[in-house]
Amino acid sequence: MASFNRVILLGNLTRTPELRHIPSGTAVTDIGLAVNDRRKNMTGEWVDEVTFVDITLWGRTAEIAAEYLTKGSPVLIEGRLKLDTWETEGQKRSKLKVIGEKMSLLSGGGNRNEDASYSRPASSSSSSRPQSVPQDYYDAPSEADDVPF
Repeated sequence: MASFNRVILLGNLTRTPELRHIPSGTAVTDIGLAVNDRRKNMTGEWVDEVTFVDITLWGRTAEIAAEYLTKGSPVLIEGRLKLDTWETEGQKRSKLKVIGEKMSLLSGGGNRNEDASYSRPASSSSSSRPQSVPQDYYDAPSEADDVPF
């Protein structure tokens, strides 16, 4: 039977990332993410529900997180679920967490200075069209052009 393990989360950091390195020299950081959900309860009132998720980032992704993110920063994480298990004082413990494989920074931050901002370098192309979309896609008439209003 096939299986699929993929998680996509959008939320805000609960703490500023702290970068560390394992003995092999690989960078690693653990971050906490608060993901908000809003839904109606049984009486029809809107209720905010917050889910806290622990995420581990590795390599260059961990370095970028430590450099540009601070507590409260919005971030999009894509990764996979992992169940950690261990034994403490004879009791078995377990914790479900996310191994972050991709990360998208959603706003400025830069070097832990709230006044600074981070932006990706501008594209060398003067066109605002994505390079992977064929030119005739933009020139073809759209079905929306026939809408009578």
